[in-house]
Amino acid sequence: MAKVKGAVVVDNEKCKGCDLCVVACPHDVLSLHREVNGKGYHYSYMKNPDACIGCMNCALVCPDSCITVYRVRV
Repeated sequence: MAKVKGAVVVDNEKCKGCDLCVVACPHDVLSLHREVNGKGYHYSYMKNPDACIGCMNCALVCPDSCITVYRVRV
């Protein structure tokens, strides 16, 4: 069975830093960035990209639909 590698892309300007995606991630991939976006929110980013399996939990719980998840077989 092929291993799946995931990548999370966050629309930084749309993200309001609600932290739901960080909590939903089973592999501790996401975190809130220290910097803020144009609206003054700490946005989500991949702090541990190698651990991402592309499960899409983060995208499913995002209330603003600002997360896109890509999956690649490796």
